[in-house]
Amino acid sequence: MRHKRAGRQLGRNASHRRSMFRNMACSLITSVVPAGAEPGTAKVSGRIETTVEKAKELRPVVEKLVTLAKRSLVHVEAAEQFATSAVRNTPEWKEWRKSDRWQQWNRAIAPAVALRRRAFAALRSQTAVNTLFSELGPKFRSRPGGYTRIVRLARVRLGDGGKLAIIEFVGDRDRTKTRRPAAIKVEQ
Repeated sequence: MRHKRAGRQLGRNASHRRSMFRNMACSLITSVVPAGAEPGTAKVSGRIETTVEKAKELRPVVEKLVTLAKRSLVHVEAAEQFATSAVRNTPEWKEWRKSDRWQQWNRAIAPAVALRRRAFAALRSQTAVNTLFSELGPKFRSRPGGYTRIVRLARVRLGDGGKLAIIEFVGDRDRTKTRRPAAIKVEQ
């Protein structure tokens, strides 16, 4: 019996599941196209197609990673006041490195570095981590949660008839309800 064992097994052992969700999370995160990117980079930005069950299990994995990125923003902004604009290994940069401001910057940025390392341990992809912290963290800064949505598709997979769904980040293609004007009654 599987008492108190949460989550779907999806016909895989634990290491295969972990690897599969890591790959799916990387695919979802790296499919996000930056604002100034050339067209044709991704078919649809911030969206992947999978089965309903896999999407439901992937959602908490991705949302926890976005929360890590959001939490690092506070530390990065706090460290900006102690940072320097000098180019690395220039005399100005070396002077800043020996100063007390560097120590303060180091203490302020350390939690953000730790959060990046936690995200890298989960994803094992530097491009996914960079996209997560540079694009998704600032994008969802004011949102308290619920960064992804699952949309069921009306078709099934041809091989085994699995129910298909799309998991995507919210905000880009949100539908807004528009109220139609009330019909004008014509009296006769």
